[in-house]
Formats: sequence, structure tokens, C-alpha cells
Amino acid sequence: MNTRAPAVAARQLIKTYPGDVTALNGMDLTVEPGTVFGLLGPNGAGKSTTVKILTTLARPDSGSATVAGHDVLRHPDRVRRAIGVVAQNSGADPAATGRENLRLQGRLYGVTGADLDRRVAGLLDRFTLADAANRQVKGYSGGMRRRLDVALGLVHRPQVLFLDEPTTGLDPEARSAMWDEIGRLAGEEGLTILLTTHYLEEADRLAERVAIVDRGRVVVEGTPDALKGELRGDAVHLELRAAIGEAGRTLLKGALGGLPGVHEVVVDGHRASVRADDGAAAMPALLGALERAGVGVAAATVARPSLDDVYLRYTGRRYAQTDDLVLAGGER
Repeated sequence: MNTRAPAVAARQLIKTYPGDVTALNGMDLTVEPGTVFGLLGPNGAGKSTTVKILTTLARPDSGSATVAGHDVLRHPDRVRRAIGVVAQNSGADPAATGRENLRLQGRLYGVTGADLDRRVAGLLDRFTLADAANRQVKGYSGGMRRRLDVALGLVHRPQVLFLDEPTTGLDPEARSAMWDEIGRLAGEEGLTILLTTHYLEEADRLAERVAIVDRGRVVVEGTPDALKGELRGDAVHLELRAAIGEAGRTLLKGALGGLPGVHEVVVDGHRASVRADDGAAAMPALLGALERAGVGVAAATVARPSLDDVYLRYTGRRYAQTDDLVLAGGER
């Protein structure tokens, strides 16, 4: 039985912003020591606000939180000593060299002398920045800057590392390299890592447990495999030729849901998604039901369950649709 205190614990966090914008609406979170925990959700779901509170950069309107055993409101200085933070935007000084940035960061946390020299040299090697150590950061590529950001968060050997959207803006090769390094950090150093991301593949690959966040609260939590395993059978996604209104949506859900081996029907605009015991076998019946209902189909796919399907099940919306709403100003 694990009797260790959680590395991160948040209870009923509420946070609103001017204009009656609710960023957090009862956020609950528990992260066990030595694990990689993923906060997964689209832009605007509340992930970054949660991180700001946990890293003492913002105060909740109500609720409580502890990090590394320290209360974020009563003992913020203790929390800051125990954590490393890699924010979405780089915190490195572009006019300084990579080595200078690391040394300054170390001194800010009281790391000095030979210990600082060893730590900086080790991090430069680990993140393949040794050859560029004496170059100004403004000449670094995006992937190099991001690796330096992670190294900066590790100089003082924190207990908990916060990675807020660590691979946003990176090309696929740089993103894959960053994933490999995050995996090594967790395995070799025993760090607790709280990762916020809106990349489904990133959460699936890196996190031992994930919490799916929607509209400022956790809607479901578990291991990626367990969450996907709750979804029986295959996911069948149908792209419709025309959007379906409210009345048509109800009729279509009834028609598709009544087919043998078909369950969990979601119809939203131009898309219909169902779970089927055998997706390929159910496809003719699904297409036939849509044809009888006068609904044209532009495309149809069958796939094994994914975290996107988990998100759909618990929110009633596809993941990409939620990002579209955020970009259009529908959610914040």
C-alpha cells in the first residue's frame, strides 16, 4: 500500500477572470510521486490556469492545493524551491549564451561553485547543447531553445517538474526527440512530471496517467490504456454531406442506435460517431440506415479506440471540434 503523500494535490479549484470567464470550475487533481501525469485538453480547457496556480503564479478564487507537500497559498516560497517550470514561452535570455543562462538559473537557486559547473556541463551534454553552449540563444533553433528550457527547469534538481505544452511549435522530428528525453527523465531521475498538452499522441505516449480536462474541470482520469479499454469494440466515424439539425439528430441517433452491435451514438453537425462491436461488419447496416434517413455520407472510417474517442464519450464533442470553438472565440 502506497502511504506517500501526493506530489501534487488540488481540491475544488475555482478561478474566474474579468468578463465572467470561468477558467477553473472545481478542478480536482492528485499526482503520485515519481510518475508522469498528463493534463490533456484543448486550448482554453483550463490546463495552463491550473499550472499557474500550482506554481504560485496565480491564486484561485477558492479551493486548495499542495505541491511537494507544501501549501501553494501558505508557503509559496517552499513550493518554488521544490519545483521546476517549463512554460509555454521560453524563459531564456536570447542575448546570453546557453551556458550563461544555465549558470544564472543555478545561482538563483543557490547552486554555486563546482556543483554548478558539474550540473551545467551535465545538462548541456544531456540535451545535446554542448557544441552550442557558448552561442547566444537567439541563434538557436526552436528545438534547441526548447531543450534549453527543460534544462533550465532542472538545474536545481527539483522534486516536481511542470511541463506546460513543451512541444508546441516544434517540427515532428524535434517533438519526437523531446518525447524521448522526457521519457528518460522520468525513468532515470525518478522525477514527478506534470505535463499539460493538447496533443493526444503526446499524452498517450508519455503519461502513465491522464486527466482529461474540459471547461475547467476533470471529466475522467486513468491510465491511457484503461480509458481506451473502457470503450468496447471499434470506433466508426462518419463524415456527413450536410449538417444535421436538432430534430434530425434525435431521429438519426435512434436509427443508428437501434442497429445490432451498435452503441454510444453521437451526432454533431457534419459528423456521426458510433461504437460498434465489429466496426467493419456494422458498416453496411450503418450506411443503409443513413441512406433510408436521407443522409448522405462523404467518408467513413473504422479504428480502434483512441483518447479522442474517450474525450468524445465524456464530453459529447470531438477533440478537434473543441479546439475549433476556442479558435473561433466560442470558449476561453
